[in-house]
Amino acid sequence: MFLPFFQSLRSAGLPVSLREYLTFLEGVSAGLVTYDVTGFYYLARTAMVKDERHIDRFDRAFATAFEALDQITAQDVLNAVDLPEEWLRKMAEKHLTPEEQAEIEALGGFDKLMETLKERLAEQKGRHQGGNKWIGTGGTSPFGAHGYNPEGVRIGQDKSRHQRAVKVWDKREFANLDGDVQLGTRNIKMALRRLRMWARDGAQDEFDLPGTIRATAQKGYLDVQTRPERRNAAKVLLFLDVGGSMDPHIKLVEELFSAARTEFRQLEYYYFHNCLYEGVWRDNRRRWSEQIPTQDILNTYGADYRCIFVGDAAMSPYEIAYPGGANEHWNAEAGQTWLMRARAQWPMNLWINPVPEPRWRYTQSTAMIEAIFEGRMVPMTLEGLDHGMRQLTR
Repeated sequence: MFLPFFQSLRSAGLPVSLREYLTFLEGVSAGLVTYDVTGFYYLARTAMVKDERHIDRFDRAFATAFEALDQITAQDVLNAVDLPEEWLRKMAEKHLTPEEQAEIEALGGFDKLMETLKERLAEQKGRHQGGNKWIGTGGTSPFGAHGYNPEGVRIGQDKSRHQRAVKVWDKREFANLDGDVQLGTRNIKMALRRLRMWARDGAQDEFDLPGTIRATAQKGYLDVQTRPERRNAAKVLLFLDVGGSMDPHIKLVEELFSAARTEFRQLEYYYFHNCLYEGVWRDNRRRWSEQIPTQDILNTYGADYRCIFVGDAAMSPYEIAYPGGANEHWNAEAGQTWLMRARAQWPMNLWINPVPEPRWRYTQSTAMIEAIFEGRMVPMTLEGLDHGMRQLTR
């Protein structure tokens, strides 16, 4: 019965095995959910999703597999089964604030809302647009989509508009955890953790349980042992492109910067514009008056640093290939010369591009930067950063 659902999950790219599918069937056979669509959804997701990055794909596959439910009329449902009142109540439960409860009671109460919904399902024969009674789109009916009612049941609408629905069936969660979507700070931290290189240094102020057990067993009395706290020893050098075509990506880069500062205790950062030249800076307000020679940076940080460039790589090809090609000043040496020096100084390097990967081929300069980095360019998605952090640990 649920084999098409299983096939939909596999087609959507979820790594669902036969064992996980059988676990799901066992849960259904055991009666873990009965007349509870929400419970059925969570049972299926618990059994067959093992990585939170796949939740959004699961939601889409779930909607695809059971989209035929939309074609079942209300009368078909009523003819097939006598819906228990308790089931209708559970299907519309929600923890409401006191203000929301008071408003619903003023308009007839929760029981009245559910009773009316059941009557509409029995009476309605087809699709309805607008109005204030039937289940449809627009209008002020409490049931349907794209309308307004202070205590409605949202049916068939892709997202919230007024945040006032009493019950929602088609709400999707965790969309930003899909490996192919843009990231928030929390998700970036998850990806950057691939670059953790644990080491113990500093004062011995952390309780060492294994050491205490070992010392106590050897000496015959309690011998408390301590050890240095385990810290992330990865050293990261971050170069951030600012201005011009990077303006649309400011928020995303800020999130990456915030996550990096949290994850890496040994982080150094500098700004550049479009391509790396003879000078970089730490404060964009003083980019012309307080530039730091790039050669000084090359001489300061050792080869054990992981070097990460963040930029859209969108510029004139002359800015990369020719002396004097920079669009804001005269550069004595070509941008690619400085990029090659950086790669030689820091062999573990990476370029992170906030532009979606399918659009890279439309910009000649992006292909040039990717060639200079020998393919070590990744998109700023969860999968991209995960792949990039793996490259930096090799």
